[in-house]
Amino acid sequence: MKLFNTALARYSALLVGCSSLLVGFSTHAEQSSTAQKPNVIVFYVDDLGYGDISPNGAKGVSTPNLDVLASKGVSFSDAHSTASTCTPSRYSLLTGEHGFRQNAAILAGDAPALIRPGKATLPSMLQKAGYTTGVVGKWHLGLGDGSVDWNKDVKPGPLEIGFDYSFLLPATGDRVPTVYLENHSVVDLEDTDPIEVSYDHKVGNRPTGVENPELLRMKADLQHSQTIVNGVSRIGSMRGGESALWVDEEFPDVFTEKAVNFIEKNKEDPFFLFFSFQDIHVPRLPNERFKGKSTMGPRGDAIVQMDWMVGRLMQELTTQGVADNTLVIFTSDNGPVLDDGYDDNAAEMLGEHTPAGPLRGGKYSIFEGGTRVPMIVYWPGKTAHTRSNALISQIDIYASLANLVKQPLAEEEAIDSLDVMDAFLGQTQSARTYLLEESAGTVALRKNNWKYIQAISKDKGLPDWLGNKDIEMGFELTPQLFDLTDDVNEQTNRAGQYPKLVNALEQKTQQLIKNGFRHTK
Repeated sequence: MKLFNTALARYSALLVGCSSLLVGFSTHAEQSSTAQKPNVIVFYVDDLGYGDISPNGAKGVSTPNLDVLASKGVSFSDAHSTASTCTPSRYSLLTGEHGFRQNAAILAGDAPALIRPGKATLPSMLQKAGYTTGVVGKWHLGLGDGSVDWNKDVKPGPLEIGFDYSFLLPATGDRVPTVYLENHSVVDLEDTDPIEVSYDHKVGNRPTGVENPELLRMKADLQHSQTIVNGVSRIGSMRGGESALWVDEEFPDVFTEKAVNFIEKNKEDPFFLFFSFQDIHVPRLPNERFKGKSTMGPRGDAIVQMDWMVGRLMQELTTQGVADNTLVIFTSDNGPVLDDGYDDNAAEMLGEHTPAGPLRGGKYSIFEGGTRVPMIVYWPGKTAHTRSNALISQIDIYASLANLVKQPLAEEEAIDSLDVMDAFLGQTQSARTYLLEESAGTVALRKNNWKYIQAISKDKGLPDWLGNKDIEMGFELTPQLFDLTDDVNEQTNRAGQYPKLVNALEQKTQQLIKNGFRHTK
């Protein structure tokens, strides 16, 4: 509550709606920084589908701030997260290597740090190049060494892998602990009310969704029916920490305030900000001022809220005089999902809107809808104003920025990341020839517009909770091959027609998995 009151006081003049922020969205701000190296902001949205924004044809929801970005920068039609779930995608963006190299999967709320101290990362690379680095928002990459005591310093975490500052949702909005973590410490925690967290048994006396469904604001599936906080049941059990509990509806102001502070503090020298949204991940509980701003209920309103947050930070860049020297990358960690554990009428209120646009599948899926996501790149005076069909992977942010800031990469650093900065800036429509897509059960390989999906073995086990969801996964016991040139919805399997191509793409897949992209000819 202390954090929220601070943010609310600061933004009281800005709460009339998201579109008002466009007034200050200038591309010709006076420069207070003489740094030659650009500031970098990565907006990393959660579960935002290709079709969920206005520039990509959204219906029933408007994203005016993203419209401005897309109209002035490069908007991509074939850009990808590395995986169709969040933890491996985040791991890949920050390390420049695919998540399967670290067996990255969706982590529990008490999982140890997945990226270990000493591992080369995007922020540590930028630190070497003279950048101050910060992360604000959802983390979900694990913390500590496996048995976190939330009442003491929580580490290793972001500060041990290259970030100078962090303000985190430790895991996800649907997992305990439901507290903020600033650098190493839980915010507003009182010594007399320590926190305990368990993912295998109940701790404390807080009500749960199973025991007290009458206390819930929305129904949840069994996985999400443990400790109730703010009227919503979560995954995992938690006791204590009453003074430190977050309120979901306050996320946009709390996180945006922290990001604004980071920009203000570091405007004189190059900075890197990884702004990682909780939106539009479940539970979807947008702030009151965004409710009803779409025709799609909480999921659509959360998209409006997300757009406002982007606009607010873009406005701050102008206010601080650094807009013209800031490279902005907007994208999502994986494709869309409607029912992901909570009954918030996302499917029922969809109307004519198609979250994945023309694509098949979504979050968890190996089809294009699982990893083909919105991406907009904007750097005033540097990016072309264009729609690009270049084949792009988020994993390439690492090597592209390294080359931009003249920071050499070690032999085994970011082994799957390629320098495609010319494509990011819209100076060419050519980027990757090959691109790997990862899901919970298999991988796929893009070669230009050909899409090869590996067969899944009979003994390949999938998490039980996936079997309880109405998700089109795309897993088959035989290989699949699609020509996306005329079959972007992946309806016609052409593996039988092109057996030589299937074999060649399988061999290429194995080479890339073994050697990485930078070391495979």
